[in-house]
Amino acid sequence: MATEFSEDKKAQDSVRSNQTPVDLEMIARGVRLILEGIGEDPTRSGLQGTPNRVAEMYAELTAGMREDPQRHVVPLPGDKHDEMVIVKDISIASLCEHHLAPFVGKCHIAYIPKDGRILGISKLARLAETFSRRLQLQERLTTDIANTLYEGLKPVGVMVVIEAEHTCMTLRGVRKASAKTITSAVLGGFRNDPRTRAEAMALITGKE
Repeated sequence: MATEFSEDKKAQDSVRSNQTPVDLEMIARGVRLILEGIGEDPTRSGLQGTPNRVAEMYAELTAGMREDPQRHVVPLPGDKHDEMVIVKDISIASLCEHHLAPFVGKCHIAYIPKDGRILGISKLARLAETFSRRLQLQERLTTDIANTLYEGLKPVGVMVVIEAEHTCMTLRGVRKASAKTITSAVLGGFRNDPRTRAEAMALITGKE
């Protein structure tokens, strides 16, 4: 069966010439093979649109591969602040690169400005979103966010904490439904000063 995607969808997934575009038709063909491989009939009524929908889903879930995270790390002009900034409970959803299974959770980002340089708070959420919308490992996702913020904004310090539930662990394998994975990346002043690190963790967790 021929794969048909709307022109709007194709336009959304077109990218700059120096990046690899999403091949929706190729993904859809692969999904049909998976359906056949598990013994299903991809031509039956309930599955006829499934390959296209899955292809569009993967394009959306990997959109961060076609975005430049550095564009979110631009200091606000004219605004100054020297105290700790924390944005917590940023919802994230990513794909484990080992099983292509989702992991979902929350990201907490803290930084201490240097020379008053700050970001719009939504930029921190967008930075987390850009890196999470890729094939990822949670450990790498955490350090990707921290390193990009540290190198781009040049603050005194950066700390990123992510807590997530991995469906590759909760739905298959050991099947531990309540298990969560917590990772952190600590740079600059947060790494060098235990009291500052403890203050940030207390604000993130709500525990003194």
